[in-house]
Amino acid sequence: MICQATAIHTEPFFPISLPLEGPADFDHQRPHLLQAARDYLDHYQKIIRELHQAGAGGRRVVADTTHMFDVLITTLFEAVAADLNQGRFGKCTLIALGGYGRLELNPRSDIDIMFYYSGRDRAYAEKVSERMLYLLWDLGLDVGYSVRTQQDCLDIVEKDVTARTALLDSRYLAGDATLYEGYRKEVLTVVFGRNSQAFIRAKIEENDKRLQKYGSSVYLLEPNIKEGEGGLRDLHSALWVAQVKYKAHNLKDLVIRGVISERERQEFEDALDYLWRIRNELHYLTTRKSDQMQFNHQEKIAEFLGYQNSRKGLAVEQFMQDYYYHATRVEHLSSSLIARITQQEKPSTHALGYLTRRQIEAGFYILRGELRVSGPEIFRRDPPMIMRAFFLAQRHQAPLSLELKGLIRDNLGLINDKVRRDRTMNEMFFEILRSPRDVGKTLRVMHHLQFLNRYIPEFGRIFCKVQHDLYHTYTVDTHSIFAVEEVLKLRAGLYRDKHPVLTGLAGDIEKPELLLLAVLFHDIGKGEGKDHSNKGADMMPTIARRFGLNREDSRRLEFLVRHHLDMTHISQRRDLHDEDLILQFARSMGMSENLKMLYLLTFADLKAVGPDVWNDWKGMLLQELYEKTYQVLEKGDFELEKRSEKLRKRKRNVLEALTEEFDPRMVREQLRALSPRYLMSYRSAEIVEHLRLSLGRGKRTLALHVEHETRRGFSEVTISTLDIPGLFSKITGVMAANGINILGAQIHTRSNGEALDILQVASSGGSIENPQKWQRVEEELTAVFEGRAQVGELVAKRRPPAFMTERPRPRFPNRVDVSNEISAQYTVIDVFAHDKVGLLYTITKTLKDLGLYIGVAKISTKVDQAADVFYVQDIFCQKIVQEEKIAEIKQRLLTCLDDG
Repeated sequence: MICQATAIHTEPFFPISLPLEGPADFDHQRPHLLQAARDYLDHYQKIIRELHQAGAGGRRVVADTTHMFDVLITTLFEAVAADLNQGRFGKCTLIALGGYGRLELNPRSDIDIMFYYSGRDRAYAEKVSERMLYLLWDLGLDVGYSVRTQQDCLDIVEKDVTARTALLDSRYLAGDATLYEGYRKEVLTVVFGRNSQAFIRAKIEENDKRLQKYGSSVYLLEPNIKEGEGGLRDLHSALWVAQVKYKAHNLKDLVIRGVISERERQEFEDALDYLWRIRNELHYLTTRKSDQMQFNHQEKIAEFLGYQNSRKGLAVEQFMQDYYYHATRVEHLSSSLIARITQQEKPSTHALGYLTRRQIEAGFYILRGELRVSGPEIFRRDPPMIMRAFFLAQRHQAPLSLELKGLIRDNLGLINDKVRRDRTMNEMFFEILRSPRDVGKTLRVMHHLQFLNRYIPEFGRIFCKVQHDLYHTYTVDTHSIFAVEEVLKLRAGLYRDKHPVLTGLAGDIEKPELLLLAVLFHDIGKGEGKDHSNKGADMMPTIARRFGLNREDSRRLEFLVRHHLDMTHISQRRDLHDEDLILQFARSMGMSENLKMLYLLTFADLKAVGPDVWNDWKGMLLQELYEKTYQVLEKGDFELEKRSEKLRKRKRNVLEALTEEFDPRMVREQLRALSPRYLMSYRSAEIVEHLRLSLGRGKRTLALHVEHETRRGFSEVTISTLDIPGLFSKITGVMAANGINILGAQIHTRSNGEALDILQVASSGGSIENPQKWQRVEEELTAVFEGRAQVGELVAKRRPPAFMTERPRPRFPNRVDVSNEISAQYTVIDVFAHDKVGLLYTITKTLKDLGLYIGVAKISTKVDQAADVFYVQDIFCQKIVQEEKIAEIKQRLLTCLDDG
């Protein structure tokens, strides 16, 4: 048993001597028994829930729930056996197993019981179990059961590690007490004693598989409070291993045997109490047993626990930050205990050098492959030696011993502002960052031991910090360390084939340690609320002074943190063919080194957000922005280039390439219809292909060409047709109807009335290379353009039926921003909305109805949140400047988004 239960201080709803009506046989009494049991459960479940809602701790509710079922089950057992003639061999005892055996029942937990009988009493045991189980099932209870003899139990001890584990938590409930005593001596002795090393290895293997299934990171978006890392099962696994190793039945036994301290016992009990309280509420919230804390559950649990929205963040974010903090403590408690046990289990068959103490410098030595210290006073005398421990562990590739980890944790309080400014300590930290190996591993250990929180107090403010959305998979601190590891992978050449430009830059940075600091600190302002880029940047001068950085490095660190979102924002949501925009961005960079480091930081930030956030389309946009900006920084402003000469040369090249295929007069007419902006946006070879498509269309309604960028994960679709009102809206509708996601769009309307729309599209699996699909798209586009099909009807067929409601997710208010400052030619509309089928069609149709023409569309989706941008003009090819019209645009778009 893991804990000691406290009973409900009330009399059982019905005593063992249940008054019977009519004949005494079970069949006649069963309806009365069942009704009495129902009344009992209804009564006491209500009382326990009220206790929970009034603030009772997790332990109290779990203990009361267990006691309630003990009274029910023992009473039922005696009632079902009352009219059976036990005779000489009629012996059966009822034993609680698993969580029920540990006295740990939550409101909707399974009830695991075993009917244990002597080998000759099978018929009796089966009759009792049959009567009992049907009663429990009729009461709507989830019951796990078995009917076993001594030999059955001994057989499963050898074969089934899960069943053996359940027997570890055995507890007598009812029936023949003498038989249970025999079970305790003959079975439990074997359960605890036989083949303990094999059992411990099997449990650790089982533990690893569980974490692979339910998530091996504490910081999952929707953690499983029972099976996930940092959950109840972590504590149980450690305690099971300890029970078998030390033949202990509970935490108190482990203290008596000197395995854990009284403080550790209290930490285990506090951790269980915290998790039980949350699990109790989760069980009450759900109509079925559930241990997954989904987003809507998190919000309700936060409210139940009394969290409130504040400057620190949303109530749910504060709750989850506390939950993740407790989960890290649970993981530390359980892994430390298991490590302590497995260290003793390791066979001593290693080479002699492995078992020999090797002194590496004063106060530090390596034994059994682990770094150790000569005594606990080393840190008290000289606190910067804590950093020395991490430095030596990295240099010698020797992990910190369990004792050394505990010593570091116990001495974190020694790290004050004077220690943080210690020159030797800071130099060692920078040496760790400069090292060619194990930088990420070392930072992870520093983070796990909460050393980073003490050494860099500002980093402590983002410890376990949560962002309540589907986009950010990890807590802010973990994301920051993952981002550092992405830069290290570039530096090590692991991305050489996929990202050659970035790999080259990573090896070319003057001060790689400064870049790693910027990556580690880029989100540090999130501990202070909104506008985290500026708040984080404002912290950099203080941190830099503490580290002893010079003024230039301090300013660069501040610059990188302040601007770490710029490249993502511009590449994904702004027109990269806008020369003024590129020029303005280049000026903000100041010098090439800033641009290079910001590019690397942006890549690392996106890669570390979550598994599905980075894609090659975003990578291509980032690289395009980097290369265009770098060219400006190295060669000067666009104005320095001979723009008019460049345009004339480009037209000559196109004319020469197409003269043999088409009438030169027709080619010249097409060239005259092209805008200077279009001509500057594409290379000569691309313009040739566009005009070849347009000239080859003849009298057909449209010509469509698809190129597949398989390695980059998207397809590019070029559509040539005559311009008609709402053309782009019709195109987006047909794409939505065919399950095609639009990533970006460039819309070109020529002065001769022709339209050329270029779209980058993808499906969930990347590029779309099914020729039948593209044939269907072409047919549907033609039908829509010719008025033979209604695009709205096509989209409606694609939408899921109303009864297929999606699971509740965090939702943010729809937002529309309109700006005339971003582009010299266009009004720019930013739309933020919850993504759904046909969203882009809905928006573009509304823009068409408003009389607006779209020149550029940038489509970006963060998991379930769309951030779409439209560069628009009115019918006179002018910006929209009237305040009333801008207000109408906002209102109409918000209405269409809300109405769906």
